[in-house]
Amino acid sequence: MSGWLKDRVFRTVLKNAGYLGSTKLIGALIGLGALIGAGRMLTAVEFGTLMLIHTYALGVGALTKFQSWQMILKFGARPYEQGNRSIVAKAIRFAVGLDMASGVFGMVVGMTILCFAASYVGIGQQYTPIALLYCTLIPTMSSATPTGVLRLVGRFDLLAKQQIITPLLRGVGALLSWILGLGFVSFVATWYLADIAGDLVLWVMTVKELRERDMQSALRPSLREAPASLPGVWNFVWLTNLNTTLDACWSPVGNLIVGGMLGAAAAGRYKIATTLLDSAVKPARFLEKGFYPEIMRLDPKSRHPWHLALRTGLLSGAIGLCVMLVILIGGKPLISLFGHKYAEASTLMTIMSPALVISMACFPLESLLYMAGQAKAVLVAQIVSVITYITALVCLTHAFGLHGAGISYIFGIFLLNILAMIPALIGYTRRYLLESETVTNSEV
Repeated sequence: MSGWLKDRVFRTVLKNAGYLGSTKLIGALIGLGALIGAGRMLTAVEFGTLMLIHTYALGVGALTKFQSWQMILKFGARPYEQGNRSIVAKAIRFAVGLDMASGVFGMVVGMTILCFAASYVGIGQQYTPIALLYCTLIPTMSSATPTGVLRLVGRFDLLAKQQIITPLLRGVGALLSWILGLGFVSFVATWYLADIAGDLVLWVMTVKELRERDMQSALRPSLREAPASLPGVWNFVWLTNLNTTLDACWSPVGNLIVGGMLGAAAAGRYKIATTLLDSAVKPARFLEKGFYPEIMRLDPKSRHPWHLALRTGLLSGAIGLCVMLVILIGGKPLISLFGHKYAEASTLMTIMSPALVISMACFPLESLLYMAGQAKAVLVAQIVSVITYITALVCLTHAFGLHGAGISYIFGIFLLNILAMIPALIGYTRRYLLESETVTNSEV
């Protein structure tokens, strides 16, 4: 491990992950408190409906949005290092245009589906008007340009500060709802206001950073200017969009399927288990957020990015094993804080816990494949694993209830990472052949 720390890029990844983790841990604890408060103060059906409304908006946003932050780093990282601000500005303008178009489209689609099929995702007819209003969050939820800009300029400290805003506001809102004896609508309002406040703060930070670099004009949206200067950009954004759409099936869409099959109360229990597991996998998310910008600056023909991926994966996997042991020992007492009506979530979380070890150990694979110009390999892995997961989810949930949903999740995650590992290993052995195309795309 001491030898790994001699690698400057590895140290940078750890430093950036430390920035994000420092406030995310506090935010996760506050957010958990808000979730526990909602779970105890609302009925099982109301709590499940709250989770379904929030998950529905997240899911629609994830299904329709472009990964504009990845595009900014893919096409802007090296030009930014070289001082080519014109290319960087074009990439950012393109990202803003993508976010605006996909956000409005997602909101319209989400509202339209709710008007005709709310009951199919477990949202009762009496809650449909509230869910429709909540869909107005989709444009800001699906906007990834600010994240890409702040990662590009290395302001992970600002991202760390912003992370605490949404959970903090949720915690304050949940506390006020408890003190004042407010009900379901107040919790929906709390989740809504907390989300939009966090997103707006992120945009304010981005505008400030660009102004300091005299690049505020980069926020002028344009879908026509960038493609002429960034060959392959449309191909890249469509591939990452499809990959993100499929990735949404693992949590938001999966939760909606469970809600549609087993009802809002079961969806609430499933949401508790997946939320806690998602919190447990956060160390890997922090490493990934620091890893992706750095690896995009490296030469893919060298061994450095590949060795960096192996080191960060091993470190993350070791953390994952420790977290899984904590879940096996302390999962049931933690779930009990929500109340006895959610006890089944503890068993479900135990069943699903091996998936977090797999996810944490294998998180560098996607970034490696993007770096090596193999975005199609990521897409193929997602398509095969998502189809298998959804099929297993429907069949096993019908046969075994929530426990079946947990088993299908583990199987799907395992298959996804096996399918991503194979082209990554091939890419490493043939990295000299991949180098010319990758460098060309990165240095335009």
